[in-house]
Amino acid sequence: MSLNFQQVQEQVRRLGENAPQRAQHLQELRQRASDLLQHNARELAQLRAKVEDARQHDPSLRCALPLDGPSAEPLDAHFPLPPLPAQATLIAADGSQINPDRHAAVNYCLINVGAIRMRHGSSEPPLPFTQCRLLYDEQLYTATGTLTEESVALMRDLNERRYLVELAEAAAPPVITFMDGPMELWGAKDEAGESGFRKHLREYLDALLKLHGLDVTTAGYVDKPGADLVVRLLEIAQTTESALPDIRKQRPLRGVTDTDLYRDRLAAGERSAMFAIQSRSWEDYSGPLALHFFYLNVGLPDDPWLARIEVPAWVAADAHKLDNLHAVLIHQCRIMGGRPYPYLLHRAHETAVVTLDEKEQLTRMILHELQRQHVSVGRESYKQALKLTAKRRRPR
Repeated sequence: MSLNFQQVQEQVRRLGENAPQRAQHLQELRQRASDLLQHNARELAQLRAKVEDARQHDPSLRCALPLDGPSAEPLDAHFPLPPLPAQATLIAADGSQINPDRHAAVNYCLINVGAIRMRHGSSEPPLPFTQCRLLYDEQLYTATGTLTEESVALMRDLNERRYLVELAEAAAPPVITFMDGPMELWGAKDEAGESGFRKHLREYLDALLKLHGLDVTTAGYVDKPGADLVVRLLEIAQTTESALPDIRKQRPLRGVTDTDLYRDRLAAGERSAMFAIQSRSWEDYSGPLALHFFYLNVGLPDDPWLARIEVPAWVAADAHKLDNLHAVLIHQCRIMGGRPYPYLLHRAHETAVVTLDEKEQLTRMILHELQRQHVSVGRESYKQALKLTAKRRRPR
């Protein structure tokens, strides 16, 4: 037994004792946030001006930003499920990786991207695609050291987006693509000049521009979102001018999420208002690439479930594209029944995932090839060997 239950038992008891008080406090905060949403629902110009004032004091400010002009939608707006398009090509992509492991007998890295293409409105079956990239030797080094798990994840995300472009170029229009996770590219930022994160970001923005040039509808799907982008907007709305210089510490609604705000406001199949994203990356994602989002209730009438859908500006500003994306995502989620999640994203994940058996088989392939070339190979570390030995001895 590795966990000392006697030591944590008292902590668990205190957790339970404090839980009702915490739940009551959170409920009061949620009600306060809901009241603020209702009060500010149509004060869009004032909210935008307040966010701009706050951004002057905190350039890294991250929050929802109401739209202006003809695209403006009240904070409490909700839009019903539109009809499905007659035809569309749907493409979903997901990725997995084998990270470098210095404890292994041979050090390498693998990025595997899986994608599924489906022609909605056609009897054609969904088609799977995979793209593998093996990294070894010099490819495992960066300008500042060696590849980390974070940098591999960044490369995986970039490869997912590139593969979507490749498949979209060969697909019959109209094309709708989506991937798991946010549209914004996240990852470890390498400060070594033009290398690292900035290099990957430029390549990613180029991929988005290609999707824009192809007139593709593209989106990022965030399941069970925990963000508080709209909540942060409401906190800024009630912050006094004199307190704006200290805006980072103004968190009166901490603990409340956007899901708390919209869970009971959106009926099954409905979407929320569209928002832009105010963040430090504002200058990188500009023009047609500017990041937007809305919330979508993909659940059932008696069991709401919210997802956050992120889209670029060229999709957010096109009512037809937005309606088609809305309808397609709800239809995809309903295919999965009581566990709503886009069917094609689920299939893409199944296609991309690398199992432990596959990893061991690939390692043996690499070792065999090196030995065939009369190249000496190392041994796994004693630490790794002891772990594997202990694992094999455990009763099943």
